[in-house]
Amino acid sequence: EHLRGAHLVAAADLDAGYADNTDLTITEDGAPALKRRRGSDAPKAAEDLAEAIARCMPERSLLSIVARTAHWLGWHHHFGPASGSDPKIKDLLGRYSLAVFTGGINVGPYEAAKHLSGISARELSMVRNRHIDLAKLNAAIACVVNAFAELDVVKAWGDGSAVASDGTQVETYIDNLLAETSIRYGGVGGIAYHYISDTYVALFSRFIPCGVWEAVHLIEGLLANTSQVQPTTVHADTQGQSTPVFALATLFGFDLMPRIRNFKDLIFFRAGPQLIYPHIDELFGERGRNVIDWELIERHWRDLMQVAISISEGRLSSATLMRRLRSNSRKNRIYKVFREVGRSVRTVALLRYLADPALRARVTAATNKVETYNAFSQWLGFGNNGVIAHNDPDEQEKLIKLNTLLA
Repeated sequence: EHLRGAHLVAAADLDAGYADNTDLTITEDGAPALKRRRGSDAPKAAEDLAEAIARCMPERSLLSIVARTAHWLGWHHHFGPASGSDPKIKDLLGRYSLAVFTGGINVGPYEAAKHLSGISARELSMVRNRHIDLAKLNAAIACVVNAFAELDVVKAWGDGSAVASDGTQVETYIDNLLAETSIRYGGVGGIAYHYISDTYVALFSRFIPCGVWEAVHLIEGLLANTSQVQPTTVHADTQGQSTPVFALATLFGFDLMPRIRNFKDLIFFRAGPQLIYPHIDELFGERGRNVIDWELIERHWRDLMQVAISISEGRLSSATLMRRLRSNSRKNRIYKVFREVGRSVRTVALLRYLADPALRARVTAATNKVETYNAFSQWLGFGNNGVIAHNDPDEQEKLIKLNTLLA
């Protein structure tokens, strides 16, 4: 009933506001078209303010920033031996700060030791290999995110209720298990998949193969985020959408609003076969076709709940589920009900997207924030020309998370 109500309201709102919607036109064959809006130039006062702030900001070295935040926040206390015993390191803060700094800029222990006095390559390697793992890095990142969210200045950028996810290609050596040739990015390596809050901070990061559909990993990273910043609205590019992903996002309470490049080629589904809309009826195609099967959803709602509970309890990976719920699963009843829920939710998202220019602007702004963060993280990871030298997948993901912690 909740899904059906949202579907009916979204369609009615778009139809009622069609006369005043100067951006939207519907062609004779039912394809929607949106006029391109010109972005407004930055006011002169804003540019002057940016220049004034830049003049007032002192220069800081990356290493001093890492050490200062470790002293203030204590995020380095999440690191330590697997046994949980005392690390028995004389300068704990300094050693862990150096490990995060060198790993974040993508420099190996032996190369880093050549440029740092008072520490050997063996000491750096021991800390990175024995005292830092993926779970401890996630805890340290969450600690920094929580402190970042308390700053007054970030309230000018967002309130943390929205997150945008996107991937950027990171080069690796070709002879390892994760490396693939990416047709999309035109290189060999993997994808650093980041979840960026509307306050510009990275909540979580993953390292995934180039050949996977990025939407497969979308929900898993959101569920793995343990920080106090828990967004409810999720933005992504075209790679971050499919009907099963829309359904899974709905089950976990996320409002998925991706930027879909080919939205005019997608099918708009009706909430009922007898519904007729005076202005937007062509969007839904022939009457009696492309109708949501609410009886199927109601009949298998318990199955949907069981899948969601299995994921939330850690018995099933959402990425594994999404890989199995592909188009070749058409005979699978779980796939059918996920697809049907996703059809309704995606149609509602498309109707809202066509009706609300402010929403379209927010989606574009959110995805631009991810691109900005990707450029920043690549600027930080300048070591070895940005190529990850490790061939172990765990070590590769560790380097991505060290870069995220540094960022």
